[in-house]
Amino acid sequence: MKEVRYFYVPNASEVNELPSEEATHALRVLRLKSGDEMVLMDGVGAFYHSEVTMANNKHCLYHIKEELHPSRTWKNKIHLAVAPTKMIERMEWLAEKATEVGFDELSFLDCRFSERRVIREDRIDKIVVSAMKQSRKPWKPVVNAICSFDDFIKKTSVGHRYIAHCYEEIEKKDLFKELQQINDKEDITVMIGPEGDFSIDEVQQALDAGFVSVSLGASRLRTETAALYGVMMANLVVRNE
Repeated sequence: MKEVRYFYVPNASEVNELPSEEATHALRVLRLKSGDEMVLMDGVGAFYHSEVTMANNKHCLYHIKEELHPSRTWKNKIHLAVAPTKMIERMEWLAEKATEVGFDELSFLDCRFSERRVIREDRIDKIVVSAMKQSRKPWKPVVNAICSFDDFIKKTSVGHRYIAHCYEEIEKKDLFKELQQINDKEDITVMIGPEGDFSIDEVQQALDAGFVSVSLGASRLRTETAALYGVMMANLVVRNE
């Protein structure tokens, strides 16, 4: 039985042709032809079981046979904000794995102790799309451009908000226990600092803005490990049974 291929097509129900990059992969790599089956994902929660109606060197047209809207496996919107590491490969790995687990939004922070202050969100976005197709989730996480710590704090003013850090002189709650107390569908935001941690002033600024000071446990974790751990805990706690 031939494996069904998945493609990311925003507004899939409103068009009848694969985007150029997806068409190139379908035609030159997978060598799809008229009559072949494929599944389209629109990034906002829908699958479209489709059939190729025309395939040439540059264009791949399709006809939708069935539209499906599966229930998302987690209830609350999960937003991860992380200071990117010096080695961008670690952030690419994080984006891929967090997408496979399931989350909704990824923001990058420019903090006082950040080792990287520039990031190509378009490249991260492509990795997210690939992971979305690989894990067969029709929801595409939003990837935001890097912003300053101050700006992020100011614009993130609702929902359950947490900042993870390692300062012993600031009281911290256990993130997993805090998440277990959630009984609504409000947004969850988890902030993870750079490898040198947030500055103590940044932590205090976040607390003054209503964020909750949290710990991820006794182990010292790398930035990307801590970030993925936070996403996994949130996803596990608010998953749909």
